[in-house]
Amino acid sequence: MKALQDKIRQDGIVLSDQVLKVDSFLNHMVDPQLMLEVGQEFVRRFEGVTFDKVLTLESSGIAPAVMTALTLQVPLVFARKHKSLTLKDDLYVETVYSFTKQVHNEITISRKFLAPGERILIIDDFLAYGEATFGMARIIESAGATVAGVGIVIEKSFQDGARRLKEAGYRVESLARIASLGEQKVTFLP
Repeated sequence: MKALQDKIRQDGIVLSDQVLKVDSFLNHMVDPQLMLEVGQEFVRRFEGVTFDKVLTLESSGIAPAVMTALTLQVPLVFARKHKSLTLKDDLYVETVYSFTKQVHNEITISRKFLAPGERILIIDDFLAYGEATFGMARIIESAGATVAGVGIVIEKSFQDGARRLKEAGYRVESLARIASLGEQKVTFLP
């Protein structure tokens, strides 16, 4: 997606050969017009696939996921990383490792928001090793629902998340595929 790649080139900051900072448009301050285009692009790429819900992980996945759900006209559910006084019973719970924060998080979703037979589109902001996506997929499958697609805003293709997800049988559509972050420069795959 050219507009996304242009924004990454313009405003992304390469912190290391492993880490790209995109807090000025995706995961701290949000560019709503770009996120709308991201949502529309996911819907275009999954044309012909039926989804009942969109699922993401708080908080950075919410902006692209809400625009995707809006375009699809289906509900959005987001897995929580933090405990809540109002969300403590009848939950799906999975432990996932965050590459960026280098911590394990328990992600939770209320059982009432996923139903057997539903077809779910997972949307996430970044894909490195696939831990968050696999955690959400395990929850979906525990609910008796199906992962009908995985949409990734930015894939770090030099890490093995996309390969692992595809080998597990998931359809993955990534809008910006980064080949390298070497020499303080973002290099994209075609």
